[in-house]
Amino acid sequence: MDIDIITGIGTIGTAFATIALVILLYKAIKQMESTVQLSKLQSEFRFRPWVGPNGGITELSVNANNQHQFDVGLKNYGEIPAEYVKAYSKQETKLISKSDLKLDNLESFNLGPMLPNMEKHYWIFIDAKKIEDAKEGKEKIFLIIYFEYPVSGGKSGYGMISEYIPEKNIFHHKEMWVDTPSGRTTHK
Repeated sequence: MDIDIITGIGTIGTAFATIALVILLYKAIKQMESTVQLSKLQSEFRFRPWVGPNGGITELSVNANNQHQFDVGLKNYGEIPAEYVKAYSKQETKLISKSDLKLDNLESFNLGPMLPNMEKHYWIFIDAKKIEDAKEGKEKIFLIIYFEYPVSGGKSGYGMISEYIPEKNIFHHKEMWVDTPSGRTTHK
């Protein structure tokens, strides 16, 4: 065989090997990129606190001040602690939309930190006269409840607007939503 042919075949072989190496390098970089994106998603959504209700709003008792005491249970479903959970609430006689909701207009209470899988309870007191008026059909009772806590990148929260159903002595959730630092997800 001629030396020029052997050199040409070697050059072509080197070119193909270089192209194959570039393709493999490109695929490795794309794989690392997807791994980094997955890690980012995990840190933003999995490895963070997720505080929300663990049941409905239930009546506990009527206290000495003639107020009905209702309980809202909440739980940290996340894998890391929620450092500082704050509860907000307000009673209304008409349905309010969450777009009109301003936390500054709500009563607030510091629930403190919540470890993973930890449960806490938030109590709401409603005057017995309001409950009686609702049972007689004179007025409606709506509760706005919102839980807020810090997460990586900002604050997160869980909100719900519920209506009192006097026939069953329960609250029915009209609207529920989750706020994250990256945007709001709504559930009805």
